[in-house]
Amino acid sequence: MSDIITVRDMCLWYGNHQALSNIHIQIPEKSITALIGPSGCGKSTFLKSLNRMNDLVPDVRITGDIRYKGIDILGASVDVNELRREIGMVFQKPNPFPMSIYDNVAYGPRTHGIRNRAKLDQIVEQSLRDAAIWDEVKDRLQKNALGLSGGQQQRLCIARALAVKPAVLLMDEPTSALDPIATSKIEDLCTQLKDTYTIVMVTHNMQQAVRISDWTAFFLLGELIECGDTETMFSTPKDQRTEDYITGRFG
Repeated sequence: MSDIITVRDMCLWYGNHQALSNIHIQIPEKSITALIGPSGCGKSTFLKSLNRMNDLVPDVRITGDIRYKGIDILGASVDVNELRREIGMVFQKPNPFPMSIYDNVAYGPRTHGIRNRAKLDQIVEQSLRDAAIWDEVKDRLQKNALGLSGGQQQRLCIARALAVKPAVLLMDEPTSALDPIATSKIEDLCTQLKDTYTIVMVTHNMQQAVRISDWTAFFLLGELIECGDTETMFSTPKDQRTEDYITGRFG
C-alpha cells in the first residue's frame, strides 16, 4: 500500500500562536485514517492544511513539507482549485447549497466546464449512488436540498464532493451533528468508499475510530503523539498519553 500524502516537519501558526508542531505522518491510499484527540488539539487545523483550506484564514503560516502524490502542495505553482478538486472536503455540519438536489451535485462538474446534460445526469446519478442516497432522492431531484433530513443532507454533501472525482476525501467530524442511525449509514458508506478513495477523518468518537478506521493518529496540544494501525494503537499504545486518552482518563 503506497502513501498518497506525506507530511514532514510541519508547523503551523495562527499569527503568533503555534497550533501545530513538527508533524510527521504518512497517509496510505485507499484506507481510512482517523485523527483523534481532545478539543483544540489541532486535528481540524491539520486536516484543513491537506487541501490548503487554511489559506482562507488570515495570518496563517505553515512551514515544513506536505506532499500529495509526491508534489509539494505548499509550492507557489500549485493550482489550489485543482488541489481541492483532488482532495475534497466534507464538513461537520451538513452544508448543502440552497438549490435543488440535482444542482447541488452538478455544481462542481459545471464549474469544471461540464455542460452536457446527459453527462451531468450520469455524474449526478453515479455520485448519489456512491453516497448511498440515490434510492431516497431519485424521485425528487428538483426539490430543494434543504428539505432533506440532516443525515440525508450529509450524504448529499458527500455526493457533491464525489461528483468532481477526487482521490482523497477529508471529513471533519462528519457525523457529530447526526443521530445514531444516520451516523451508522455514514460509517457504512465510508467503509465502502475506501475501495476507491482515501479518507482522512477527524472524529471525537473513539468507538467510531475503532469501528471504521485502518489507521489512527492521536493529536495532543498541537503535536502528533502517536500514529499507527488502529487495532494495535487501541490495544497496545506505545505512549502513556495515548493510553490515558483512549481509556478516558482525560479528554
